[in-house]
Amino acid sequence: MATYKVKVATGTDLLSGTLDSISLTIVGTQGESHKQLLNHFGRDFATGAVDQYTVQCPQDLGELIIIRLHKERYSFFPKDPWYCNYVQICAPNGRIYHFPAYQWMDGYETLSLREATGKTTADDSLPILLEHRQEEIRAKQDFYHWRVFVPGLPNYVHIPSYRPPVRRHRNPNRPEWNGYIPGFPILINFKATKFLNLNLRYSFLKTASFFTRLGPMALAFKVRGLLDCKHSWKRLKDIKKIFPGKKSVVAEYVAEHWAEDTFFGYQYLNGVNPGLIRRCTRIPDKFPVTDDMVAPFLGEGTCLQAELEKGNIYLADYRIMEGFPTVELSGRKQHHCAPLCLLHFGPEGKMMPIAIQLSQTPGPDCPIFLPSDSEWDWLLAKTWVRYAEFYSHEAIAHLLETHLIAEAFCLAMLRNLPMCHPLYKLLIPHTRYTVQINSIGRAVLLNEGGLSAKGMSLGVEGFAGVMVRALSELTYDSLYLPNDFVERGVQDLPGYYYRDDSLAVWNALERYVTEMITYYYPCDAAVEGDPELQSWVQEIFKECLLGRESSGFPTCLRTVPELIRYVTIVIYTCSAKHAAVNTGQMEFTAWMPNFPASMRNPPMQAKGLTTLETFMDTLPDVKTTCITLLVLWTLSREPDDRRPLGHFPDIHFVEEAPRRSIEAFRQRLNQISHAIRQRNKCLPIPYYYLDPVLIENSISI
Repeated sequence: MATYKVKVATGTDLLSGTLDSISLTIVGTQGESHKQLLNHFGRDFATGAVDQYTVQCPQDLGELIIIRLHKERYSFFPKDPWYCNYVQICAPNGRIYHFPAYQWMDGYETLSLREATGKTTADDSLPILLEHRQEEIRAKQDFYHWRVFVPGLPNYVHIPSYRPPVRRHRNPNRPEWNGYIPGFPILINFKATKFLNLNLRYSFLKTASFFTRLGPMALAFKVRGLLDCKHSWKRLKDIKKIFPGKKSVVAEYVAEHWAEDTFFGYQYLNGVNPGLIRRCTRIPDKFPVTDDMVAPFLGEGTCLQAELEKGNIYLADYRIMEGFPTVELSGRKQHHCAPLCLLHFGPEGKMMPIAIQLSQTPGPDCPIFLPSDSEWDWLLAKTWVRYAEFYSHEAIAHLLETHLIAEAFCLAMLRNLPMCHPLYKLLIPHTRYTVQINSIGRAVLLNEGGLSAKGMSLGVEGFAGVMVRALSELTYDSLYLPNDFVERGVQDLPGYYYRDDSLAVWNALERYVTEMITYYYPCDAAVEGDPELQSWVQEIFKECLLGRESSGFPTCLRTVPELIRYVTIVIYTCSAKHAAVNTGQMEFTAWMPNFPASMRNPPMQAKGLTTLETFMDTLPDVKTTCITLLVLWTLSREPDDRRPLGHFPDIHFVEEAPRRSIEAFRQRLNQISHAIRQRNKCLPIPYYYLDPVLIENSISI
């Protein structure tokens, strides 16, 4: 008689436990056990519990390879979901086998789990193991399907995670919106989250934290009449009255210094959209800036051509914004532009704007604005640039290049990599809650009652159109971080803390990925001969890049270095890249004039006409400002249940070498965090968005 000691760990999140009956079957290389009910006197499988059981078998089962968990109805109790962390079994010879689950069992079902050792197809020789991985992939592909949300954007998971809100008129005096949160000024499909598969949803704690903070701020705005006010702000200082309750040092700095040229230039380096600026070696024909125009701002003894040759001139070009129609907000037509901004990096180490053109087409009705123009002309020109920054950041750098791409990475992984695959184990922590937050994002941003419809000049179609155009130009090389800095000519630009910190995190991540990949893929042939890996890569190319060959995204990987680069890009995109464009979002956007989402007057066609009154009349009205602030505050505040980069409480790897690599990765991140904090002590504006302790493993907000 062989005795197996079994430990079953239930998740720690509220409601993880179950009252259903759980049985276990153990499968080894020399046979399998009978199905045995796991039952003690009293409560089993309570939240956070690690229950211990004994399974008796007539004979030794050999090496344990698979277990089956059977979830069945208990007595008269209704169906009760259960979150299983893992099952651990001690064999008669003392060897301990780990079977990671980290997933929900919702209905009455059987869940088959493999022993935790990471294995590719080439590592499996037993027919039962090969059949198991094929069945797992087949089942997931039957469950998860691709769906087109907006033609031209990455496809997303086709499950009922989002349904267009439907207005009901059962009582004409009290019209209700499906999923409408009372007092919240835009339409949200609140109930949609319950249609998500449990394994893709927020935890109970994170859900409660996220949704309970929507109401109070919206209610405060409503009570004060701000959500019904369609008038202009009377004074700039009045905008401070809608600041969220907890203000940071950076947010207050932005409100005080937003109009200064030095801070305007600083944001290109260390703001929330630090990946746009590029070195300018030749003034483009569409931006006819002359030496006479800008010479007074370059310093003595130099000229525009000399500064171009020295590499001190930089360009922010918003050409991708050109040509989109605008909508009406609060009954007033909104306006749009695609500006160009020329900047100079001076000997004092500051990036300063020296010329702004509010159109991609020069002409007599498109003057080039200069720092020497009137105060309000120059300030409004800079504000138009900051308006374009809103779309460059929110639509491209944030939503498209992190959220939507990461969701495609996630879905392709779920559909093509079995849980035993080393790449699945490596990537799964970096996909946590991404589908959930993207479902919320689609419901909040991209629907006819959402933020893009009620708070942005471009509306739903224009906002989506910016992303479609950006995806059509996205390249694989641009996602490889070191290449991006070199291609933009900013690899040696002083004071570029975003670059310094992102490269430090990238290098630590790349080293970690290298150690993990080379452990499981000892040669190029192992990479090229992995059909599951190749299917994952092919599906990303097809469903995320929409099969566009000009993107440079690979359709297959043939060498170990190619795989290391690819996986590093995926994990960086899902973690640090998102942190760089999301964590500081509220600090830089809370002061609306620094980041307006709409503009109510057309771009200036002549100089000398702008006053304080016309400036205030161009900015968004009170209602639009509050709507935008409320939504951005909601989507940028990190709820509870965070997992910082490098912290992997779910044990997917059990081999010693990968475990050592994980610990070494964590230590390197700690060193980076310490260095960032020491540097920030000496900075007037601390840059901490890429401090590893503030970077989430995944995109979860």
